[in-house]
Amino acid sequence: MADTAAAQEFDVLILGGGSAGYSAALRAVQLGFTVGMIEKAKLGGTCLHTGCIPTKAYLHAAEVAAETRESAKFGVNATLDSVDMAKVREYKDGIVAGKHKGLTGLLKMKKVTVIEGDGKLTGKDTITVDGTEYKGKHIILASGSYSKTFGIEIRDRVLTSTEALQMDYTPKSAIVLGGGVIGSEFASLWSSYGVDVTIIEGLPHLVPNEDPAIIKVVEREFKKRGIKTNLGTFFEKVEQDENGAKVTLTDGKVFEADIVLVAVGRGPNTDGLGYEEQGITLDRGFVIPNERLHTGVGNIYAIGDIVPGVQLAHRGYQQGRFVAEEIAGLNPQVVEDINIPKVTFCDPEIASVGYSQPKAEEKFGRENVEVAEYNLAGNGKSSILGTGGLVKVVREKNGPIVGVHAVGKRMGEQIGEAQMWVVWEAFPEDVAQFIHAHPTQNESLGEAAMALAGAPLHG
Repeated sequence: MADTAAAQEFDVLILGGGSAGYSAALRAVQLGFTVGMIEKAKLGGTCLHTGCIPTKAYLHAAEVAAETRESAKFGVNATLDSVDMAKVREYKDGIVAGKHKGLTGLLKMKKVTVIEGDGKLTGKDTITVDGTEYKGKHIILASGSYSKTFGIEIRDRVLTSTEALQMDYTPKSAIVLGGGVIGSEFASLWSSYGVDVTIIEGLPHLVPNEDPAIIKVVEREFKKRGIKTNLGTFFEKVEQDENGAKVTLTDGKVFEADIVLVAVGRGPNTDGLGYEEQGITLDRGFVIPNERLHTGVGNIYAIGDIVPGVQLAHRGYQQGRFVAEEIAGLNPQVVEDINIPKVTFCDPEIASVGYSQPKAEEKFGRENVEVAEYNLAGNGKSSILGTGGLVKVVREKNGPIVGVHAVGKRMGEQIGEAQMWVVWEAFPEDVAQFIHAHPTQNESLGEAAMALAGAPLHG
């Protein structure tokens, strides 16, 4: 912790050491600034400790369990005796600890001054940490997010994702309250562990922000896997006792299980941090900056989950780099949320970037949108993996590709090329000429592009 008078003044002072905050710190140091970064918990934030990394470790263990259970169809005779959640947690904790150690060492090597403690914005150039003032010529707010609960008491048998990642046992049954990204991932991994899972989602569909073609596949595959759903009705209350928990819906239906996971989204962590007192505009807790992420107050910027939009670690990384370069006068390019790639790591995986078909039709007009789909049943590597799914490409009529959407086992790995198509406004006629190695799932993108260009090869 910084404790000298000289260390209390920085070119850039950052509140929050999660994905957004530490990426801003590293880029600012590269650009020659002195940097102080305040973090009350552990460096790496939600993503490293209670989000992206630990959940994906659990999902990989779930993939191993599912593959073992189904191994006979590949001619490999193996049996799944049990899932030892204590060992799974130990495996997860080892990965998180290693990444945390690496990040801590990197920040120290790059000479980022890490200030431990609770920070509060107390002036247009001042953050106070446990009674000590720190000054910054530029301030970056990156205080992250928390799991919403809608007033539900979190204890014992009613959990958020944070508590779920600390479980050392596998429940027999679970209710997942919320069918978005977090809910779908936990439902998927628990189902692979052998848990009887029911998803309750107030909206008419799971993963409602995805393209309808993708949603249809996910709902069908979840049903095949035995994951039950109740869609289109919101919950009224959640109760628990020593024997289990139950959820009552607004239509009077009651669902009971060993545990309930509350996965109803994440809220901005801004309460009590002094933002409004300094004149910063908040809306439902979110900081409202301009398109260049400036708050309109002093030299104060806001990045990451506290800014309205998709709450993704890689969006935080991008915004952190962006603001550091903005402060340096490099005039970096604004990246719209629509062009940020998204992956949901359930089974089957969902990958998407750009406009869905309905959103494209809303923006360009239905008559000005063209789409093509390629079914993974025609893809050799997908057949080897034993997965169904599809790739869907959306274009502006006679124009560039504006959206790419995919669903299927491991299809998240294809999002890189898909993003380049969309961000570089590529035409399907151009990318259809790319050579995609055989046999790979990457070929499915090429097949979809060829179909949209009017010259399908295997479709």
